[in-house]
Amino acid sequence: MEWRDEGIILGTRKHGETSAILEVMTRAHGRHLGLVRGGRSRKQQPVLQPGNRVDLLWRARLDEHLGTFQAEAIEMNAARLIDSAVAVYGLQTMAAHLRLLPERDAHGALYETLAVMIAHLDDADAAGELVARFELLILDELGFGLDLSQCAATGSRQDLAYVSPKSGRAVSRAAGAPWHDKMLALPAFLQRSGPSADQAALEDAFRLTGFFFSRHVYEPRGLEPPDARAGFLAALRRHHAAGKAIAGE
Repeated sequence: MEWRDEGIILGTRKHGETSAILEVMTRAHGRHLGLVRGGRSRKQQPVLQPGNRVDLLWRARLDEHLGTFQAEAIEMNAARLIDSAVAVYGLQTMAAHLRLLPERDAHGALYETLAVMIAHLDDADAAGELVARFELLILDELGFGLDLSQCAATGSRQDLAYVSPKSGRAVSRAAGAPWHDKMLALPAFLQRSGPSADQAALEDAFRLTGFFFSRHVYEPRGLEPPDARAGFLAALRRHHAAGKAIAGE
């Protein structure tokens, strides 16, 4: 068995004295693992870093085997991302979300989205919005997508302010007013024409996605939310606090 594909490195772990198990998100073969012989060498280690985009050749005797990878660098992103805590935790958070999907299932749209996000992940002002939108995409791929297009009660597409925790559908401000204390806030930036997000809007967004991850994914599977997600949110808060301090607010 053999195939060639493009992939983005999600992580590695040691194997034996000199090799490594490489985990990648590929364009056509989904999230895939393989052994890289000599993966811990000085030549290979800089290539096999999370965030790097690589050309991959996978070989195995049988399709169900782990197989081996040969990886060549296409785009070395890791050195750029490593200097930003927001970027590092953001990438780790997205990798954790991708691990919720079945291994080797193709998700071409997610791969393309991940590639675009990595290009901008070291921009801390944009990273929060990007990761929040990525979480919505993961929920959708898992079969638990939210309907934020129109009000569940009236069908209106105007002034959508809440999401029903029961249905996962948007609710307008007027229709949701009697139950506003039981609703989840819908940040405007998650709607197509929404403005850029401030820290309060980001907190609402991650509270929203976190609620549905817990209900539909973590609790049924007996999982805890990834530590990287908490680290990402903390790094975002530090970034916004530093920005306010510089502005003298």
